[in-house]
Amino acid sequence: VISKLERRTVAYHESGHAVAGWFLEHAEPLLKVTIVPRGTAALGFAQYVPNENLLMTKEQLFDMTCMTLGGRAAEEVLIGRISTGAQNDLEKVTKMTYAQVAVYGFSEKVGLLSFPQRDDGFEMTKPYSNQTASIIDDEVREWVGKAYKKTVELITEHKEQVAKIAEMLLEKEVLHQDDLVRVLGERPFKASEPTNYDLFKQGFQDEEDSKNQEAAKTPQPDDDGTPSLA
Repeated sequence: VISKLERRTVAYHESGHAVAGWFLEHAEPLLKVTIVPRGTAALGFAQYVPNENLLMTKEQLFDMTCMTLGGRAAEEVLIGRISTGAQNDLEKVTKMTYAQVAVYGFSEKVGLLSFPQRDDGFEMTKPYSNQTASIIDDEVREWVGKAYKKTVELITEHKEQVAKIAEMLLEKEVLHQDDLVRVLGERPFKASEPTNYDLFKQGFQDEEDSKNQEAAKTPQPDDDGTPSLA
């Protein structure tokens, strides 16, 4: 059974993810967040706008890293202590950042080289020197450090909103995007072309309009229960 303290920590952790993603231009915003446990593996859960991009830029991956660190940052800034709740987030950030440095060629220090990991995990020797391995490790630590610094600054700037979302989660247990809009307002970004978020909202609106049109076409029964032919 989850304790009140753990439940509060989960609420602030998930709120940190939600608020960070909302105010990071290249992150996909949240659709739904809950603090209803799903077994012992996931004490909270957040669902985001599906990312349908075929390519990812360095800026997009940086903002995604910051959003993923939003839970740990919220714990540090608003609760004043950190928990093991960010373990899965840190695993994602580590893999994402190593890929940028050692696979995608985003690091100037490593250069235009790519060292993808084998899927079977049976690679006995690394195709680069110990010196290169050290450079990769240093780059990853530096990049994650920069991302966390930005995330802490963002959470600190919006800490009142993080707290409000967290308290709403403690009360309702499940929040949807409309709840975030009421607290945070619309996202403060204007793109030159529709984003995944814009396309999702438009698709949802089109679906609602279609339902309303179908409902309007359906004959309504008269008082005696027979359909009206109008």
